[in-house]
Amino acid sequence: MSHTYLTAPLFDFHNGQGMRQFAELAIALLLSSLIGLEREVQQKSAGLRTHTLVGVGSALFMEVSVHGFGALLGTDGVALDPSRVAAQIVSGIGFIGGGLIFVKKDAVRGLTTAATIWLTCAIGMACGGGLPLLALGATAVHFLIVRGFPKLTERVLPAPAEGRIELRLTYRSHSGLLGRMLETCTRSGFRVTDVQVEPGSGDGSGYDDGDRGRVPAEVLLALEGPGSAHPLVEELSELDGVRGVVLGRQADRTE
Repeated sequence: MSHTYLTAPLFDFHNGQGMRQFAELAIALLLSSLIGLEREVQQKSAGLRTHTLVGVGSALFMEVSVHGFGALLGTDGVALDPSRVAAQIVSGIGFIGGGLIFVKKDAVRGLTTAATIWLTCAIGMACGGGLPLLALGATAVHFLIVRGFPKLTERVLPAPAEGRIELRLTYRSHSGLLGRMLETCTRSGFRVTDVQVEPGSGDGSGYDDGDRGRVPAEVLLALEGPGSAHPLVEELSELDGVRGVVLGRQADRTE
């Protein structure tokens, strides 16, 4: 087999290392940074740096796929398929996306952020593959979806009916959490109609060092409000000291 490709110049600006390739990487940097900045503003788990690295990295992989093996063309017994690298990018990005999705106390988080990472990868691949117009279009579609769709659904879809919801929360007692939980409920648009505090049993075993000596307590909240309670459950679960949130029955009002 010929090894002439090993003697190719280190900086060959006429073989995949020209201004066009640098421009494509720059476009990938710009577009992925815009998406990452939007996620950073929303305080998501994957922000500016993660999305920028994914976009630029995907673009670079595509550049290597398209231009990196040109010296092997025409070599006996060598068949090149640039799409194989692209397929591996799609498979590899799934590991990053999967790491952003997790379930905490019956609340699923990270789905939208994982999908955004997936889209940013595709935008970077489009830039590296010489399709900047498609990359620009996909970036515009991203902002249309994450910014425009919520406003559209508020106008088009009817307002959800009022419902009665029960939440049972287990939390660390004597830490001022009850007031914070009630504030969170009202801030989310729910009215608190009943509060029943039930001191828990046991000596606090199974909790971390900061909880030793504190008896866990339970509170049953009766709420009324529109829409689904799952975002509220997620927000309550993230409060420091809350050990469990169980969503009870939810029924439409018939009054």
